[in-house]
Amino acid sequence: MYKSPLKVRGFTLVELLVVIAIIGVMVGLLLPAVQAAREAARRMSCGNNFKQLGLGMHNYHAAYNQFPLHGTGTKRSFAGGPFWWDGDTLSSNWRLSALVGVTPFVEQQALWEQISNPFDPDGIGPLLPFPAMGPSPNTLAYRPWATDIATLRCPSDPGFGLPTLGRTNYGLCLGDSFRNSMQGAADHLVPGTGNANIPSNFTQDQANVSRASDRGVFVPRARMNFRDVLDGTANTIMMGELATDLGDRSIRTVQTDNGQNDDRYNNPSWCLLPALNLIDPTRPRFWRQGVGTESGSGSRGARWADFLPMFTGIHTILPPNRETCSQNNSGNTAMGTAGSQHQGGCHVLMTDGAVKFITDSIEAGNSSAPSVFVNGLFGAAPGSISPYGIWGALGTRGTKEVINQEI
Repeated sequence: MYKSPLKVRGFTLVELLVVIAIIGVMVGLLLPAVQAAREAARRMSCGNNFKQLGLGMHNYHAAYNQFPLHGTGTKRSFAGGPFWWDGDTLSSNWRLSALVGVTPFVEQQALWEQISNPFDPDGIGPLLPFPAMGPSPNTLAYRPWATDIATLRCPSDPGFGLPTLGRTNYGLCLGDSFRNSMQGAADHLVPGTGNANIPSNFTQDQANVSRASDRGVFVPRARMNFRDVLDGTANTIMMGELATDLGDRSIRTVQTDNGQNDDRYNNPSWCLLPALNLIDPTRPRFWRQGVGTESGSGSRGARWADFLPMFTGIHTILPPNRETCSQNNSGNTAMGTAGSQHQGGCHVLMTDGAVKFITDSIEAGNSSAPSVFVNGLFGAAPGSISPYGIWGALGTRGTKEVINQEI
């Protein structure tokens, strides 16, 4: 029988296993690079969102000669009306954030028209439609407040859906003191709206408190414009990034449930005191079990339309990605720490429209120093330079501090 001199050869099992192993090693080496490239793209997209918001703020200012009001809307004026912490379906209760006003300037004209007109959610008639400018921002049935706006979301943040409403990853800069960030220039508790015990000099007293503590570009319930930014628009933060809750008790996204705000006013790092035992010893970036209980609807960034500091405010007190150390519910004057899901820092929007990436290691002074307020002494006296270093100086609009290094 004739036999061909050619031999047909194939891969041996050993050779095949070696090839598979080599391919596995190469894929293992390649995956981190792919993931890093994806995160770089997400980070770039996040920065572009901030640029769009900056353009929107500037265009709003060009149209109205001021920034959109933070802590505005409608309010029932008759005696017995709701307090600021109450929900209200008949008014927005002066609780709308500046992000509501800027919507038509960031390609959200259709959403703005829903908000600025009476809204009938079921479409079956005006039996009880929501009023123009909507109900209070914690109203789930009001569709605009539950809408996620792409321009307000960082692609690196996976948080989504209930129990939050429409989320935001971008907050307004309220400065380096959080003693008055809920009331601002005018408190919700005004005569004739449910509290008859307010003294006649309340308005003047509130103005003095606000002038001392509200040192950011945005002051709740006050008209602010470029003229107020005395330190220069290139040296002052207008907005900052924040992370939203993933249901994991992260120190960045939910607050603690004990103590009083005075504890935190006098020491912003109060929550880290060892005697309090608030941090999980095995996971130091998370509160221990039973702490940080107001997750979901009361967590960081959970309502883009709500002006309360927990939702749409950032303070330049603790450096980026530090803890949110505040009292037990979102209606309290929370210290809004900036942060993100990006590695090592977060974006900020400067008042001139520039977008910067601030690292967690930025010089932030003494994180245990008391905040500036109307009755403060020494470094906490009204008009003092920020006790929180370069980070604090970037958040104040008129303390005459010189930023002498590139950020």
